[in-house]
Amino acid sequence: MVAQSLWMQKVAADPAHSSWYIERFRAMARAGEDLTGEARFIDAIAPRDAHILDAGCGPGRVGGYLAGAGHRVVGVDVDPALIEAAEEDYPGPRWLVGDLAELDLPARGIADPFDVIVSAGNVMTFLAPSTRGLVLQRLRAHLRDDGRAVIGFGAGRGYPFGDFLDDADAAGLAPDLLLSTWDVRPFGDDSDFLVALLRPA
Repeated sequence: MVAQSLWMQKVAADPAHSSWYIERFRAMARAGEDLTGEARFIDAIAPRDAHILDAGCGPGRVGGYLAGAGHRVVGVDVDPALIEAAEEDYPGPRWLVGDLAELDLPARGIADPFDVIVSAGNVMTFLAPSTRGLVLQRLRAHLRDDGRAVIGFGAGRGYPFGDFLDDADAAGLAPDLLLSTWDVRPFGDDSDFLVALLRPA
């Protein structure tokens, strides 16, 4: 059994946390805020009708947009409440409850590897630190040899960018491009956010 994610530790400490998170994004959507920047980026780099894994999909905003753009989307999240919200708000993708550190989609009937894997919303920083490298290995195992993994998260969340890139390298993922935002600004030493486009090494 792998260590419990930091997200599920939050949920255990505050059972209302998931509901708060779901309602936060629903309220932002009602207010007309732009919640699809990450998804537009993924749509731009993906082949048409791509097979896309939304790893740590939360309540479904990224995967839902990508399915609406014509992609074949599977979303996985450890929190059943978030998956329930994704199913309600964004029907179409296949939404699954699962721990990314134990990801084995062929065992759940999804044999085809993915053209693109996206992990947005600081997912990497909500993992148990002891499982980060394992999660990256599991993502690599589900990625086509000519596919891309796109992972974004902020600084100051307990996972230094250099450590992440070392873990990615150890998992067989090499950087193609490093950006500081989902709107394609270059990454620099002073960047407080990382969007890493990774390819199989």
